[in-house]
Amino acid sequence: MNLSISSSKQAELDLLKRSVESFCKQEVAPFYSMWEEQGMVPREFWNKLGEQGFLLAEVPEEYGGIGASFLYSTTIIETFCRQGYSSIAANLSVHDTILANYFLQYGTEEQKKYYLPKMISGELVGAIAMTEPGAGSDLQRIKTTANFDEAMSGYVLNGSKTFITNGQLCDFAIVVAKTKLDVKPSKGISLFIVDASKDGFTKGKNLEKIGLHACDTSELFFEDILLDDRDILGGVDQGFSVLMNELPRERLIVANCAVACMEGVLTDTVTYVKERELFGTTLDQLQHTQFTLAELQTKVRVQRSFADECTTRCIEGSLDTATASMAKLSCTEVQGEVIDRCLQLFGGYGYMLEYPVARAYADARVQRIYGGTSEVMKLIISRELLSK
Repeated sequence: MNLSISSSKQAELDLLKRSVESFCKQEVAPFYSMWEEQGMVPREFWNKLGEQGFLLAEVPEEYGGIGASFLYSTTIIETFCRQGYSSIAANLSVHDTILANYFLQYGTEEQKKYYLPKMISGELVGAIAMTEPGAGSDLQRIKTTANFDEAMSGYVLNGSKTFITNGQLCDFAIVVAKTKLDVKPSKGISLFIVDASKDGFTKGKNLEKIGLHACDTSELFFEDILLDDRDILGGVDQGFSVLMNELPRERLIVANCAVACMEGVLTDTVTYVKERELFGTTLDQLQHTQFTLAELQTKVRVQRSFADECTTRCIEGSLDTATASMAKLSCTEVQGEVIDRCLQLFGGYGYMLEYPVARAYADARVQRIYGGTSEVMKLIISRELLSK
C-alpha cells in the first residue's frame, strides 16, 4: 500500500511545505542556535506558529481548525525536521498530533470548545505527562495517584513526572494517574487535564539533554491538586485503553520524523561532497563516496515507502499497534545509521556543531527511546507474531 493522493492535494501539500520553509528561513534560522543555548523556544514563538496556521490543522472548523487530513499535520512537522529543526518538530508533535487527537477522540464538548481553539492560536501550549522516574515504557508501574475525596467532592492528585516535552512552557498537561488501586493497573488509570496555574502544579528544572536542546523537557510535580469530573479526559479508569489506542499514531509520527530527518541530512551531505575538495578532486568523485550515498539513498527510500504505507493506514483507521511499532523501530534505527554515515563523509567538520549534521546526529539518538524504546517495539512485534 503506497501513499496515493490527487495532484490537486499534492499541490496543496507542496504549497504548505514551501510556507513552512519560508517561515523557517525568516523566523527560525536566525535564532535557532540561540534557542538551543537557552534550552527552549521563546513562548511567543507558539503564537507565531498559530498565526501561520501551523497548529492543529486536523481540528474541524467548529473548533477553530481547518479540518484537514493527517497529511497536513505530518507535512508541517516533517518539514521542520527536514530543515534541521528537530526540537521544534518534537514540540509540535506532542502539542499538535498527539494532544489534539486526545481531545478530538475522547474529550467532552466542553473540553473541546475550551482547549482546542486556544491550542490552535498558540494561546495554550500542551504537554502529556506519562513518564515517571521509575516508570518509562511500562505505564502500569506509575505511582502518581488521583484519589477521590468524598468530603471535597473531587480527586486529589499527587505525584511526579519526568522527561516531559513542553514541560517548561506548557499551560496545561494531560496527566496519567492511578484512580483505583485495588485492581490491575490497566483497569485503574485515568487521564486528567491539569492547568499549570493550579495550586500544587510545579515545574522542575529544564533538563539538559544530549540533543533536542531547544525542546524544553522538564520534571513536573503535583501536590494535593484538587480536580473534578470535568478535568477527566476519556472517562474514569479508562486512561490505559485511551493511551494504548493513541500510541500507534504517536509512534508513526516518530517514524515520519525519522525519515524526514534522514532526507534532510542526506540532501545536505550530497551538497557537501560535491564541494569538498580532496586529493585533487571533489569528494563526490571518489567511488567510496558514491557507493556510500547509493546505499544510504536506498535505505531512506525504503523507510519512506514503509512510513507512507503506515500513514495511509493511519488515515484509513487501520494502523495497528504492531505495524506502527515496526515503523518506529525500523525508521529510527536506520535514522541513526544514515546520519552517522553522513557525518563520516563530513570528516572533522561533521563533528563541529556549526554544521547541521552534528546537531542532527545528537538529536537522532532519542528517537530510539521516547515513544517506546526499540526493545519494547521488538517485544510488541514478537508478541503479535507469535500469537498467531
